[in-house]
Amino acid sequence: MLTNHCYQGDCRAVMRDLIAAGVRVQCIVTSPPYWGLRDYGHPAQLGQEPTLREFLANMVEVFDLCRELLAGDGTLWLNMGDSYAGSRGAPWGPSPSATEARAMTASRRRDDAPIPRSDVRVEGLKPKDLVGQPWRLAFALQDAGYYLRQDIVWHKPNPMPESVRDRCTKAHEYLFLLTKNEKYFYDFAAMQEPVSGGAHARGSGVNPKAVVPAGWDTSAGGHRALTGRYAGTGVGFGRGYDKVAKPRAKQNVSFSSAVAGLVDMRNRRSVWAIPTQSYSGAHFATFPEALVEPCVLAGSRPGDIVFDPFMGSGTVASVAQRLGRRWLGAELNSDYIALQAERTRQPGLVLEASA
Repeated sequence: MLTNHCYQGDCRAVMRDLIAAGVRVQCIVTSPPYWGLRDYGHPAQLGQEPTLREFLANMVEVFDLCRELLAGDGTLWLNMGDSYAGSRGAPWGPSPSATEARAMTASRRRDDAPIPRSDVRVEGLKPKDLVGQPWRLAFALQDAGYYLRQDIVWHKPNPMPESVRDRCTKAHEYLFLLTKNEKYFYDFAAMQEPVSGGAHARGSGVNPKAVVPAGWDTSAGGHRALTGRYAGTGVGFGRGYDKVAKPRAKQNVSFSSAVAGLVDMRNRRSVWAIPTQSYSGAHFATFPEALVEPCVLAGSRPGDIVFDPFMGSGTVASVAQRLGRRWLGAELNSDYIALQAERTRQPGLVLEASA
């Protein structure tokens, strides 16, 4: 099977061919074109549909094929930004004036130029309404059979400035974790992050900084409410106790032993502060490598295949290759293929996961 390769063409046709050939991928990381954001100059492009409803229907078709391409324990990591409804007719309508362009919302991920996102009329919405593209797509995929496991907020410390005066400057996008099945591969250890200051591993003891209510027995082996407002309530001290507040076997915890449970790593939180990242090979801001890396690490093993149906300049391929994964992609625009080849020119060290 050919890997470390991007197929040029409509991603739906590419995925149908891969599925027919028996290919399965472990992890998909992607950011599809946002509706009404940018004209990529191809008649078959997605994102320029006349209505949001048609765009979402096309996205569901794309990700239905992604789900079929995924291994049974595979994951999909999907980045999607939002837009605002306006009064102009269609995404490909007449170019706005310079004054109008200054008020429009642009995306630092794809292009630094003013983009007509916030002036497109959306059926059922009023001008200036937030469209809610990310959540509409996430719920559509949930209805289509995906498990919607997590919404991750990509916080951009360096967002594109906006001239609006009646709301905050947009400084975040969403990254959704979706899965094919209830049980799936997820490398928990790969998603650990350093802790600043003292923290406590949940389930291993009691936070030593906690204030102990009056009436609690805090001696080793005690751990039940004895007096005060907790007396007779059946409420026990800490986790792992039954309704009558009797400690389960071998669950004795004291404040002195809790101190030993201090940790310097914790499970990654769901807000990721990652600056946007420009790429010198093209006049647009690419999918940041720091946003892709944790998705690849958590969603795949060394030697697994990572796929991006909207490969663009090849960020997902570059990260996957650097991390010892194989990769596949699809891209409609031939101009991007050369960029991908340059970014993946240096072969990565591909390791096979141990049994």
